[in-house]
Amino acid sequence: MQSKEGDGMRVTAIIQARMSSTRLPGKVLKAVLNRPLLHYQLDRLQRASMLDEVVVATTENSTDDAIVDFCQQVDIPVYRGSKEDVLSRYVEAARFFNADVIVRLTSDCPVIDPVIVDRIVQCFRSSKSDYVSNTMIRTYPRGMDTEVLNQSTLETLHQKATTPTDREHVTSYMLKHLNEFDVEQVKHKEDLSHYRWTVDTPEDFELIKRIIEHIYPTNSHFTMEDILDLLKEHPSWVNINAHIEQKRT
Repeated sequence: MQSKEGDGMRVTAIIQARMSSTRLPGKVLKAVLNRPLLHYQLDRLQRASMLDEVVVATTENSTDDAIVDFCQQVDIPVYRGSKEDVLSRYVEAARFFNADVIVRLTSDCPVIDPVIVDRIVQCFRSSKSDYVSNTMIRTYPRGMDTEVLNQSTLETLHQKATTPTDREHVTSYMLKHLNEFDVEQVKHKEDLSHYRWTVDTPEDFELIKRIIEHIYPTNSHFTMEDILDLLKEHPSWVNINAHIEQKRT
């Protein structure tokens, strides 16, 4: 996997993952079609042309040994750090993998579209911004969340973020102090923010399971638009998890 920019900037996607989810424990390795959800996310991200490397940042807790074992099976690099201080886990992982540009992703997005990831990375690389995302003003479905920042901005957050909340949620200090940073938002032409394709509850898993089972066997390169088409064919599916309130990530 090589990015196409040739400017020497190493773009590393870092997926934060742990087994101890409060609402759906072990969700990242829950299986669909005999493969864990994390497999699908990794498979899709490896098709993103703007990424040089995809890695997983998990915790030092023994409960996450299973994530490390799986990543070793599929030849995905892993970094282990703090469970609660996710910001330090990102900083340490970025240093370890010599990342110049960090793409922050969470492991509850198994149907993330690599085209969207590329779009946001491209926007970052063509701008002078410290941070670019599609999450500040939501127009994309949940599950397409992508944040991009450079290594120096991540180090700045590491220095300035002191509260447990800001340490846990990585970029929340920045979002509370936007005057200190140059940020940019990528919006979709249509507001699709009512769709929820992230996995945090049994209802979320049921929807994602149906999506993958119906699309993946015949079209493993499916896009966000393919999911939208499928849900137009099965409109009742949207109601499976429509009532779920999003936790902060």
